[in-house]
Amino acid sequence: MAKKTLKTVLRLCAERFSGNWELTMSDDRTLLRHTLATLAYRSGKTIRNAPASFADYGAPETARTSANILAHMGDLMDWALSMADGSPKWHDSTPLPWEKEGERFFAALKKFDDYLASDRPLQVPAEKLFQGPIADALTHAGQLAMLRRMAGCPIKGENYFVAEITMGRVGNDQAAPKKVFD
Repeated sequence: MAKKTLKTVLRLCAERFSGNWELTMSDDRTLLRHTLATLAYRSGKTIRNAPASFADYGAPETARTSANILAHMGDLMDWALSMADGSPKWHDSTPLPWEKEGERFFAALKKFDDYLASDRPLQVPAEKLFQGPIADALTHAGQLAMLRRMAGCPIKGENYFVAEITMGRVGNDQAAPKKVFD
């Protein structure tokens, strides 16, 4: 019942904004994959074109640096995949240089997305994958955006509702923003 209600709410909201949108999220895995594509799109904005000094930037002394946050995001995607395939394990990675850490994050995101795109069964409920590692990574993408502004190298805001976010596009190569805010 909850899934049907959620789909109805999503359909009604979408119809209100676009007039004739059809609900295409046919199952949990599809929604998870679209969420991963959203994570890639939003994270890519915070990772691309960051100055070299941004990797070491952190708000207060007790907070993680930007590089630590990005490494943690990669660890979250590795953990999500390990839970999805039934071999749960956690690893705290030492951050690599910024560009390499970005590559590692996107590679982990792709491996997880590839698993979700396959017909291999999920060994944990999709809801748990969303509420744990995926939602945590989305939070950290927002933290990186905030830290970019605090470090003096902000990213431009945009209307994400109209962004070209495509399921399966989980690398750093993303579509250009459609509606950027000044």
